[in-house]
Amino acid sequence: MRKSDNAIIWPVYFDESKSKKEGRRVPKSFAVANPRIVEIQQAAEKLGLKYEINPTAGYPKTPWAKNGMLAVEKNEPKEQIVLKLARQLAKIKASQQPLRK
Repeated sequence: MRKSDNAIIWPVYFDESKSKKEGRRVPKSFAVANPRIVEIQQAAEKLGLKYEINPTAGYPKTPWAKNGMLAVEKNEPKEQIVLKLARQLAKIKASQQPLRK
């Protein structure tokens, strides 16, 4: 994939503990706690997106935190891809939550 054909997706885009200034790109209602790159990868797979994963990449604002990144093939605007991934990621996170009594 060429670089211009990809949308770079970072876990911080979906992190509910981050502000928009710190890099969150989805509304708080779509954000999740502690998003991991493997969960975002699962969301991309469920959506049928073509992607490449770099698990050791560091977000430019926090390069010391090697949280990884996904390069997703762009067939629509990046913001739409991010929102679709956020919805799917929320479903994945909800299915991982243990049931409370």
